[in-house]
Amino acid sequence: MAGLSLQCGDCGVLLRSVEEAQAHAEATSHSNFAESTEAVLNLVCSACGKPCRSQTEVDLHTKRTGHAEFADKTMEAAKPIDLEAPPKPATEAMDVDASPSGEQQEMVVPEVNKEMLVDLEGMGFSTARATRALHFSGTSNLSLESAECILYVIAPLKAINWLSEHQEDPDIDEMPLVPANTKTEANKPNLTPEEVKLKAQELRERARKKKEEEQRRMEREREKERIRIGKELLEAKKMEEQNERKRMIELRRLEKEEEKRARDKIRQKLEEDKAERRRKLGLPPEDPAAAKPSAPPPVEEKKSALPIRPATKAERMRDCLRNMKQQNKEDDAKVKRAFQTLLAYVGNVAKKPDEEKFRKIRLSNATFQERVGSLPGGIEFLQLCGFEKLEDNEFLFLARDKVDMAVLNTAGAELNSAMTNPFFGVL
Repeated sequence: MAGLSLQCGDCGVLLRSVEEAQAHAEATSHSNFAESTEAVLNLVCSACGKPCRSQTEVDLHTKRTGHAEFADKTMEAAKPIDLEAPPKPATEAMDVDASPSGEQQEMVVPEVNKEMLVDLEGMGFSTARATRALHFSGTSNLSLESAECILYVIAPLKAINWLSEHQEDPDIDEMPLVPANTKTEANKPNLTPEEVKLKAQELRERARKKKEEEQRRMEREREKERIRIGKELLEAKKMEEQNERKRMIELRRLEKEEEKRARDKIRQKLEEDKAERRRKLGLPPEDPAAAKPSAPPPVEEKKSALPIRPATKAERMRDCLRNMKQQNKEDDAKVKRAFQTLLAYVGNVAKKPDEEKFRKIRLSNATFQERVGSLPGGIEFLQLCGFEKLEDNEFLFLARDKVDMAVLNTAGAELNSAMTNPFFGVL
């Protein structure tokens, strides 16, 4: 690829043409140049069209004008470097104006402090701009041995200030030219020691004020950022609280739905158990409309074809069994054994009602007391089945003429439901 610029091997600065390289060599005494495929940076301000050759120039332009949008036209302006230097015009070698003696004077590039020039070029300024700044700011010939050595420390700052104030000049990128016999005198500072001290004090004061203003600006920016972050945190906290409330409401809704489904499941299971008992007892299926009345039935509607007494005993039997399970809910095996024992008593009487041994139970029997007698509701359940205590309270006896098969069947159905229904006694 053809070279797009010339790079100084001593300081690394990129130059667009041989003329710029020659001017750079005259100003810095650098002579090591080589072709480079890297183009010279060309950043054009979108607002005013000002070209900048480095990021430092971009920063200075932004600070001075407030323009922050730049278009990178480096490749558009890049073109192959022409290594043949054109002949210098006569106007570059000789000034058109005559000297006081009537003779034309030779125009040359002014001499500047090489160390300062290298420093400015290291900051990104072109050779022409750095030379102009050092020449016209009056700091070109300062050195550590000069009487005004204090200015040597602040000279780069003074040159940069000059560039910031004159970067819009049309000839800012052209090398300055002065008569050959006056270049040294023009650059020599004409300041007394007192004026040097005053100038240094003024520059220090300006630098201090500028630093304080920058600190105040940064403090304002930090305060604005702190307020913005505080508002964002507050909004995030409010949003999190709202989301938490929504989550809690949704959780409660789901819990209620789960409880409703559980109740419906238990109710369905009870209905199925009830239908199964009716089927085993040979009763017709229950009418859904009659099973779930919309309103409490009137008193006169209690009359039905079935006897009221068995239905009442069924409710009381169920309460006895439920009480037995709730009072001993920690010992399911004990409750199950009690239900099985009661079912055996009732079943034996229903199968062989004529045998007295099945209709007579000794209350002091250890097995009976352990399985049924010691549980609340056990003896009451047998009494609901027709058993009665004798006068000495030693036996439970069911007279032959008081054996009611319907009551015994109801008792058997309630016991079977209590043993098979997993939700019995829960509600």
